[in-house]
Amino acid sequence: MKNRWFYPFLVLLFGLFTAQVISTAQVYLSNGELYRALVTIKDAGYLPIPNERTMPQLQRFGPAFFGGLFFTLTVGAGLSLITLAVVWVWDRLFKRERIVIIPCSLLWLGLLLAVNYRGFSPMVTLYFIFVPLVLVFASLKSMPSRVKKNPWLSQIIHAVPLLILAVLWISQMNEHFFLNLRDRLLLSNSLGVKLTDFYYDFTCYPAHAFETLGQRLIKTCDLDEIQNASMSDALERALLEHDYLNIGRAVIVDLKITEQEATLVFVNKGKAIFRTDRNNFFAKPGPILNEFSSKTDRHSFFRQFTFFSLLFGFPVILYILLYSLFRFLLALLLRPTTAYVAASILCFMAGMSLLALFSFSGGKVTGEENITNALKSENVDDRIAALKTIEREKLEIADYDYRRLLDSPHVPERYWLINSMRVSRRSETLEDLIHFLDDPHSNVISRAYDVLGQRGNERVIHKIFERMERSTDWRNQRYAYNALRNLGWKQSKSR
Repeated sequence: MKNRWFYPFLVLLFGLFTAQVISTAQVYLSNGELYRALVTIKDAGYLPIPNERTMPQLQRFGPAFFGGLFFTLTVGAGLSLITLAVVWVWDRLFKRERIVIIPCSLLWLGLLLAVNYRGFSPMVTLYFIFVPLVLVFASLKSMPSRVKKNPWLSQIIHAVPLLILAVLWISQMNEHFFLNLRDRLLLSNSLGVKLTDFYYDFTCYPAHAFETLGQRLIKTCDLDEIQNASMSDALERALLEHDYLNIGRAVIVDLKITEQEATLVFVNKGKAIFRTDRNNFFAKPGPILNEFSSKTDRHSFFRQFTFFSLLFGFPVILYILLYSLFRFLLALLLRPTTAYVAASILCFMAGMSLLALFSFSGGKVTGEENITNALKSENVDDRIAALKTIEREKLEIADYDYRRLLDSPHVPERYWLINSMRVSRRSETLEDLIHFLDDPHSNVISRAYDVLGQRGNERVIHKIFERMERSTDWRNQRYAYNALRNLGWKQSKSR
């Protein structure tokens, strides 16, 4: 007999498994392409990022698999939920009328066109073909028969808690939403810290698979077809300022420039993207390269869908998992009707508890005396609130007694302490920032690199460079590289 309450989770697992197979292949191919480019960059005498210590990871299966989890739990979750909802509506409301298949097919075709409207993306297309197909087949095979008795009551009981939680959580969304989510729900406990570390260890791999050229740290270019030596040198210097490294025509590059009379032709993967006047390029290379990046971007819709799925798909999958777990345990003790009502209530209470923790921990601190007292407080939320005020009001952190916070066991506190040093110009805060470059937590190190880059003190370039070269953390290498660029350092073939 088909299980009426557990089938949605089981069906969704088929969709997630399908997405994981595709995402692993996608990230693995992306990693391989990046590895080959980095070898060429290194052989040309430039500094590769990720560096030589990290590059071997790009050829291994583990980073591809774990990096692929990001797409599985976002795109895979979103497509799975949308497909399951469409099949449920078709079965329950339209009683599987075949005429309804037409608008559903048009919706599916529209998604396929959207992901390929700027050029065919084979790996991305596979998500939008196979995940819906698998979900349709699994749903129709597993969906229990319609029940005439009280069908709407059970659906309302399932849907209302989820809808209420969605509205309440959406009300909390602002520019600091993800920072607050990380600080209050993840970095506030040991399990959350481990999950955060896991995410940061592997997030660069899927990110590279769908980022734009402009978002990439290092790009490659080929200027071999520029006949005029002085023009070639001028182009190389201008491109280097935007981290396009001239490695010649040995491999496929991100940007190839050819010249037709006084016109520069920008080529990507054998296709001319646009043309521009030489003087126009040298007058504003940044905007022109941004335009080139935009016109070569094939993943704009895919990124938007991924972000939507991160906000919608992943949380709903977690809710369904939690409901299924509660329902299974309660079914051992209660009657079926009572069990599914109780499971919905427990899921709602769990969501509300997390929301309360997310919304009401911490507070605002204003006034110099209040800041001083808050920094001395035994409550970590008070201290973090004081640090946020110092950063927001651009106050000098060295005017306060902050040094006992340097060795705080709380990752968010160290993170916000670093942020509060952003506008400081005192030598002691500079030394403290350098101290944080050796912090045990990746997120703290990356924030220290970021703040050092913004403070503009060139004396720290060698300290950042040394740590970047010996680092095995790709994400921190990115932050270190950006900090160096902000401090005026740039690539050269001197290596």
